[in-house]
Formats: sequence, structure tokens, C-alpha cells
Amino acid sequence: MYSIELARIKELLEEIDNKRDLFIPCKNNGKVNFLKYDKDMEVDLHTLKTVKSPKDTFFPQSENLYTCLTENRKIKIVPEELVNKEFVVFGMRACDVKGVEVLDKVFLSNPVDNYYKARRDNGIIISLACGMPEESCFCTNFQVDPATPCGDISCWVIEKEVYLKANSKKGEQLLDEVKNILVQVENEKKVNDEVNRIQSILNKLPYKDLPLEKWGKDVLKEKFNSPLWEELYKPCIACGTCTFVCPTCQCYDIKDYNTGHGVKRYRCWDSCMYSDFTMMAHGNNRTKQMQRFRQRFLHKLVYYPANNDGLFSCTGCGRCVEKCPSSLNIVKVIKAFNNGGGEN
Repeated sequence: MYSIELARIKELLEEIDNKRDLFIPCKNNGKVNFLKYDKDMEVDLHTLKTVKSPKDTFFPQSENLYTCLTENRKIKIVPEELVNKEFVVFGMRACDVKGVEVLDKVFLSNPVDNYYKARRDNGIIISLACGMPEESCFCTNFQVDPATPCGDISCWVIEKEVYLKANSKKGEQLLDEVKNILVQVENEKKVNDEVNRIQSILNKLPYKDLPLEKWGKDVLKEKFNSPLWEELYKPCIACGTCTFVCPTCQCYDIKDYNTGHGVKRYRCWDSCMYSDFTMMAHGNNRTKQMQRFRQRFLHKLVYYPANNDGLFSCTGCGRCVEKCPSSLNIVKVIKAFNNGGGEN
């Protein structure tokens, strides 16, 4: 384990950025999101949740796939180059790291998505412990430990020090490259005390005991046909905010854009909450907002775990709890079903 004074954190960031692209939470126009590092940016390691999850470092909100050109009356297809340079994502919270695990099972299963795989192969995750978990957090229900986050390197900000511990060969190599500005730590008592302090906060959160026993692969018919959906969906305005801030949502659309010098085919995030999602020539299989609302939550809590050894497609980050303009979220859905329609 190593440490560095918090006041010198920019030295560490610049050392990392010298050899690799670096993405880190930064404040921009009053909002904190993961951005490509620049020394003039206002780095923010204290805000618990960025507005969007950092999943777009591995699964970009928009990315080109290939370009179609015409040469001598023939069509030429030029695939987009795959990412081939290492990069670092510094400051991912444990719930967002878990989100990458969920995406891995989608994009790294056969057929493998080469664009995603190239980023995963070259990406290094430095996770950051959650010093002050918030009331909207419920990650521990999904086997996420915000006190000891996973990643290639785990990081804790304790008072005026930053502590870093490697968990993988990638992490060991990175810390070895920057150890000249770090201090080796033999006694991990401060980190252990911090882990215990965070755990004590987690034990007091309102959603810490969210019952999930009634969800999973064997409840599809029961949940799908429940009349509760007709009541739950009504406040939904189909804005899609929940899907765009979620660290595990992976729906995308593929579109073409005429540049005037060729046609670029690209993919971009989409939302199952939109009426034109997966629209086909004959229309859409889910014609009502209730059906789209139901699809989102059944995918998180039934379809995905049924196909992935019980792993839920929710990490309990709480972004949907905070961002939904109609106060609809996965916690409310789980509670409603667990209580036969009651919310509490």
C-alpha cells in the first residue's frame, strides 16, 4: 500500500496522465462528471455520485463503428480503429465498478463486442471508497462494498492523505511506475479504521435491508402479470433520465450520418422507456408506457439475473432515486411488490 498527501494529488494525476489518458471526476458548470483530465480542471474526489456513471469510458454515449466511402464507383468500408492505448479511470465508486461487471457479461459474451473489449483490455480502474454514503444509496443489497471497493487499485481519501492499494497486475504496474512520488505504507490501521467507520454509516442507511428474495429467475410469470404495474407506471413521463444515469443500462441504437464525404455508421445510447425504442417496420411490440416501464424493472430484477447466475442488473447507486422527476425508482418498485402494493 502507498499514500500521498491530498494536497499533492495533482502531481500523481499528472504523472499518470503523462503516459496514459486519464479520466477523473471534475466539476464543470456546477456539475461533477468524469472528464478527460486537464491540469486546469477542477478535480472533485469528494462528491459521492457523478451525474452520469463513468460507464461511458468503456461504453461511450456515442461512438463511430465504421465509415462507408465510394471509390471508383465501388463502396469501401473502413472500420473505426479500436482503442489500443492504456487509459486510467480514477475515482470510480464501488457501485460503478460493479456496473462494469454487469456490462462485461453483456459485451464480452459471444459474440464479443470488439469495441468494448478493446477498452476493457486497455482500461485501468482506480476505485474510490465512499467516505460518506448517502441516504439514497442501497448498494450493499447487491453485494457491493463501498468501504473496500474493487478495481485494479483501491483508493481511500482519509483526512489529508490518499491511500492506494493494488488489486491486480495492471494496478501493481501502475503504482510501480509512480512510486517515486508515493510513500510506502506498512501499517494499514488508518485504512482499516476508515473501512469500519464507513461500515457503521452503511448500517444506518434507510434502504440497507431491501428484500430481494422475491425477485430473480423463477418469478417471471407472477411479476409480469401483476396488476401493480398499472398503478406504478402512471407518474412516469418517459423522459429516460433513469436509463441515462444508470451504470448498467446498455441499450443502444445504430444510426447512419452522411458527412458529405461518406456515411458514418455509429451507435449511441438509447432508452427502453422511449416509444420508438426498437421500432420495426410493423411498429413496436411494447406500445404502452406501462409495458415499457415494466420492461425496465423486469430486466433489472428478473431477466438479467435469470441469464447471469443470479447477478442483478442494478448496483444500488441511487442515481435513479435522486434524478427521477416523478420520484419513481427501483426501490419503490421492489417495496411495492414486497408489500403487495404498499410502498412502505
